Amino acid sequence: MSAGADPPESPSSSLRPDSLRPVGPIPEDATGAEADALRVARAVREAGGRALIVGGYVRDRMLLGVSEGDPDLEVFGLPARQLERALRPLGRVHRVGRSFPVVRIGGMAVEVALPRRESKTGPGHLGFEVAADPDMTFAEAARRRDLSLNAMGLDPLTGELLDPYGGAAALASRTMRATDAAKFPEDPLRGLRVAAFASRFGFEAEADLARLCSALDLSELSAERLYDELRKVLLGKEPSRGFRFLAETDLLRFFPELGALRGSASEREPFARTLRALDRAAAAEVPERTAKIALLYSVLCHDLGRALPGAEGNGSGAAEGCVAPEERAAAGARLAAGLLERLRAPRAVTLEVAALVRRQGAPFRFGRDGAPRAAYCRLARELAEAGTAAERLLRFAAILARAGAGGEPEGGFHEADAFRDAAEAAGVFRGPPVDAVTGKTVLARGITPGRRVGRILERCREVQDETGETDPERLLDRVLPETS
Repeated sequence: MSAGADPPESPSSSLRPDSLRPVGPIPEDATGAEADALRVARAVREAGGRALIVGGYVRDRMLLGVSEGDPDLEVFGLPARQLERALRPLGRVHRVGRSFPVVRIGGMAVEVALPRRESKTGPGHLGFEVAADPDMTFAEAARRRDLSLNAMGLDPLTGELLDPYGGAAALASRTMRATDAAKFPEDPLRGLRVAAFASRFGFEAEADLARLCSALDLSELSAERLYDELRKVLLGKEPSRGFRFLAETDLLRFFPELGALRGSASEREPFARTLRALDRAAAAEVPERTAKIALLYSVLCHDLGRALPGAEGNGSGAAEGCVAPEERAAAGARLAAGLLERLRAPRAVTLEVAALVRRQGAPFRFGRDGAPRAAYCRLARELAEAGTAAERLLRFAAILARAGAGGEPEGGFHEADAFRDAAEAAGVFRGPPVDAVTGKTVLARGITPGRRVGRILERCREVQDETGETDPERLLDRVLPETS
């Protein structure tokens, strides 16, 4: 049966609010993946079937006028072998997956699949039995999708929009609704996806959807999937919306370190400050993707040490019985590393986040107290071991300060210029100093290999950091008598 034969699949253009961009057919002069989609759709039509673009491409094209990803197509009315025969003239056909046919054609960017039925058979994101059924209607096939705004289909040849579950209306009202309340809970990952949509687009979840998410069990999911979905929440335009949703639905209980940050509704509570800082971090221009992810996770985790007994109310000093800011930051770094290790985050991200959280107070303290040159050099070396630098630390600290986080007054960071100037003067703002004296230099002075060489190198580094001297011979002239 062709996808357009079922009554619920009639065009819904008349239902599409004026605030949404009209979709229409893929233009004949399209290039790249859109041109590939047209070629596939024509080949499928000639074979007696119908190809529809599905998923995020339709949503984003209506909402943004563009789609960031390549279009995915579902083919109705053609069994798998007929579909493959129809596509062979376009290029070599590769079948992916066993349970349901997904095919790729030559060097084309698009993926082509048959509609499928899913039956929940076990826990987690992958606990499904899947069977392809080319005779399904579009309404039947779209029922398995999480949200109504993701359950639309677009005919690339005619521009017909198939919208059996009111996805266009949901888009226009910026509201997330479950496509099928009975099927939504089958995949607990959907709770994090809803949070990611809130973060990315500013969408609000309707009350029924929020209740469905509250009952999800994220412990069924692998650590890798949890990390990946949290990363998507962080990378949205307003990550505060996503994490506020996770808090309101109590999904933060599966991340106890983060859940401990929740306070009252007051804007001065730790969780509220963290959310403000997250939105500032999301808006920061950070060209390198790994550095941006590390920055976002650092902001998210910067105040985890507040859970320590006596850590509240410290301000800039430690009263009797309270935890000093440095100790709180060190505890927060350990908690952040533990969280990321449990989520199996990339080691580079874990190391940088732990270092930034641990040293978050340095730009304030160094700039305020006029720290000596050697302190900047030692800090730069410590940060370099974690794959980061004073430049990134300052950016992180500035975000905390402007959001009123990190124990500093909101908007205030008068020490920033002093920290930058001193780090640049020491030559360590973007990386650690290079040791002027090496083991080879020491041995060339006739020193016998052994422990003394190590002591000499360590002392040469200290003198270099203190004085800025970079001539190895002068450094050795001063240090050798001290270590004889």
